Amino acid sequence: MSAKDRYDYIIIGGGSSACVVAAKLVREGKAKVLMLERGPAKANPIMHFPAGYMKFLAKDTYLAMHQTKPQSQLDGRGPIVPQGKVLGGGSTVNAMVYMRGQAADFDLWNELSTPEGSNDDAWSYRDLLPYFKAQEDNDHLAGEFHGVGGPLKISHLGHTSPMTRTYVKTLQGMGIPYNPDFNGAQQFGVGFMQHTIDWTTRKRSSAVDAFLAPVMNDPLLTIETGATVTSLDMDGDRVTGVRYMQNGTPKRAEAGSEVILAAGAYQTPKLMMLSGIGPEDELKRHGLKTTVALSGVGKNLQDHYECPVVATTKGSFGYYGQDRGWPMIKAGLQYLMFKSGPVSTTGVETCAFYDPDGNNGRPTIQMFCVPTVYLDRDVMGTDPGDGVTINSLLLRPKARGSVTLSSSDPFANPIVDTQIFAHPDDLRLTMASFRFARTVLDASPMKELIDKEIFPGPDVTSDEAIAAHCKRTVKTGYHPVGTCKMGADGDPEAVLDTHLRVRGTRGLRVVDASLMPAIVSGNTNAAVLAAAGKAVDLILS
Repeated sequence: MSAKDRYDYIIIGGGSSACVVAAKLVREGKAKVLMLERGPAKANPIMHFPAGYMKFLAKDTYLAMHQTKPQSQLDGRGPIVPQGKVLGGGSTVNAMVYMRGQAADFDLWNELSTPEGSNDDAWSYRDLLPYFKAQEDNDHLAGEFHGVGGPLKISHLGHTSPMTRTYVKTLQGMGIPYNPDFNGAQQFGVGFMQHTIDWTTRKRSSAVDAFLAPVMNDPLLTIETGATVTSLDMDGDRVTGVRYMQNGTPKRAEAGSEVILAAGAYQTPKLMMLSGIGPEDELKRHGLKTTVALSGVGKNLQDHYECPVVATTKGSFGYYGQDRGWPMIKAGLQYLMFKSGPVSTTGVETCAFYDPDGNNGRPTIQMFCVPTVYLDRDVMGTDPGDGVTINSLLLRPKARGSVTLSSSDPFANPIVDTQIFAHPDDLRLTMASFRFARTVLDASPMKELIDKEIFPGPDVTSDEAIAAHCKRTVKTGYHPVGTCKMGADGDPEAVLDTHLRVRGTRGLRVVDASLMPAIVSGNTNAAVLAAAGKAVDLILS
C-alpha cells in the first residue's frame, strides 16, 4: 500500500456531519483526511436555488430510494424513504428548513446517555447551544439563542405566498400565538420558518458551501466521490481502515487514528454489520462472522411521519403552475435580476407547533401549510390544481423501527422496518391533528380562500375512515435517526458512548443522525450539524 493510501482519519459519507468534521480536522487538527462519498461531487446548479429542490424530489439523481418493509398496520404499505446521495448529503437536496428542535430533546439525550445521578450535561441543550450559535450567521436574529458571523447562512425566505400569510393569521385567530423564532425560547406557536439560505445571494447554504468549501483545496483533504465503502478493515477490535469500490475498481485505505462513520441512519448500521459489528443472530443469518457483538446496531429507528388534508381554493393563492410556461420564465428572470419572487422560496414557508393534548410547552405536532395541491394523482385521485395542503407531522413517535441486512452484498440496500403507527399513540395524535387541520380550513380568514376539501373529502368523518386515510397516505418527513444510538453504560442497546465511540471497538466513531437516542422535534439537519461540531471537538481532544 502506497503512502497516498494512508490517512489520519477516514470519513465514510460526505453529508452534513462529514463536512463539519472534515473541515475542522483539517483546519484545526492539521490532520490528513480522506472523505468517501458514494454519490457525485456536485448537484445540478438548479439545486442552489431555493425552489430548485422540487425538480428532483421524486428522482433518484441525487437520492437513494429505500423501499421500506411492508407494514401490516398500514394494510401492507411500505413507503419509500429517500436519502441524499451527493456531496453534502441532505443539506444539498433538502428543503433547507433550519429547525433545531426543543431544548427538552437534547436534555433527554443527556439523560439517556449519562449515568443515573450524574451531573454531567455533555449532551444537554445548554451544552449544544454554543455549537448551534458558533455555526450560525443569522440574517436578523442574535443574542442568547443565535449566532452572527458563523459559516452557515440562516435567513427567512425571499418570498411568501398569500396562502402562507393567511394560514399564519388564521391560526393566531384560533388561539395559537405568533412565534417569531422557532429556534428561540419556545417552539409553540405559528410563524415563518428559518432556512439555510444565504440572504446576500438567495442561494442554498449547504454543508459543502458553509464548512467544506474553505478547505476543499487543502492538500491535507482528499475527497473521493462515486466511492462505495464495502467493509471496515479490522485487526481484532481495532478498526484500521476501509475497503471501497470506485469506478469498478476495489481500493483500500488505512486510518492511523480513526475511521469515522457518517453514512446516515440506514447505511451506517449496514456497514457496521457487514464488517462483523452488530447483533450476533443477524450476522449469523447472513453468514457473517461476529467480531464485536453489539445488539443495538440497527435498532431504535425513528423518523417523522406526516398525513395530509387537501382543499381547492377560489383562486391562485399559492404556487400551482409556477414551474412551467410564462410564469416560470417570469419568475426565473425576477430571481436572476432581483433575487426575489417565487424562485426565492422553497414553497413551504410556514408551520405551527402545538400539541393536540394541550401540552403546548412540549409540542408533538409540526403542522405545515403547503400552498398547492401537494399529493400525486395516483394517491389522491384528483388532478393537481390551485389549492392548499395541510400536513400534520408527528414530532416524537413512540414506535421504534429497525435496519437489518437484506444480504451480505454491500451494494444491496438494507431492510428498513419503519413500524409507522405501531404504537397506538402515534396514530391517535396524527388523527387528532388531522381533525384540527380541517378546522383551520373552516376558520376565517382561511375559509374565505377555500373552495372545498377534495382529499380525503368531507364524508370521511368516522374514526375508522380517518384512520384508514392516515394509513393510506402517511409518508416520511425524510428524517431517519437513531440506529446506532448513544447511551449509558447500563443500556444493553447503546451502540455509542458519550464520546460517540463504538462500544467494544477502538478507532471507530459515529457522527451522523444514527447517534440520536431520541429524535428531535423538528427538521433534523440543524441538530446533526451541531452534534457533528461537538463530535469533532471530542475527536480532537
